[in-house]
Amino acid sequence: FGHRVPNSEAHLNTKNFLVKRLTKYGAEVKVQPFSASRFDGENLKGFNIIAQYNPKSTKRIMLAAHWDSRFIADQEDPPTGNSVPGADDGASGVAVLLEMARLFGMDDPGIGIDIVFFDLEDQGATGAGNPRSWCLGSQHWGKNPHLSPSRIKHGILLDMVGSKNARFPKEDASRSFAGDFLDEVWEVAQRMGYDHHFVNARGEAIIDDHVFVNELTGIRMIDIINRPKETATGFGAYWHTEHDDIEVISKSTLRAVGKVVTQVVYRYDKMSI
Repeated sequence: FGHRVPNSEAHLNTKNFLVKRLTKYGAEVKVQPFSASRFDGENLKGFNIIAQYNPKSTKRIMLAAHWDSRFIADQEDPPTGNSVPGADDGASGVAVLLEMARLFGMDDPGIGIDIVFFDLEDQGATGAGNPRSWCLGSQHWGKNPHLSPSRIKHGILLDMVGSKNARFPKEDASRSFAGDFLDEVWEVAQRMGYDHHFVNARGEAIIDDHVFVNELTGIRMIDIINRPKETATGFGAYWHTEHDDIEVISKSTLRAVGKVVTQVVYRYDKMSI
């Protein structure tokens, strides 16, 4: 469809595709439309997409990713004014959760699942001075959740989970919000042989959708996010550039993250947390 930049035809086409695909996989699907002002004053039309399995179940877990593409590749040098493809930054997490939705439709996980694709995550102001200009979809959802947040104890956010040699440290905000759950997920990953991705290292806290979910709803959500060593930005070299395309994506990384999160879901009711 092209870059999923808000207010574009590609953005609407992607929204329609996601709704159709999740419905095909047996989920009860809701679209939460909203409007928000970008930091520069432009009005954006957003759509949070919510897919539920076993909506009446009292034991639930929330899985999330953002699906929009950044409107400007602000890390290009020199700047071009073009938008970001968003293959890793957004689409990778959505891809993993779409495949998991397909599995849930075939093999009932036995618990309630709330998959939320947040919109308008990646439209914020460059730099650290305006953190609430980011994650507009999760801020809206946190103030207008589709069900009582008390019904969901834990959540997992996937952000930039598809690049070659991805490194997922234990992000500090996740540690603060849900340290026991964070450790449990990393232990599952390491038992499955993915310790080269899920590393026992401290990761700097970042503003991401999980922060607003935690602060606004009390759902203890952690973030699986790629934080490579020794890069100027703390993210991949392609981050917020025109090079965040399919060439940076690794099937093996997507497989590792998908298998770990799937394992967590199917054994969630047996966890001690």
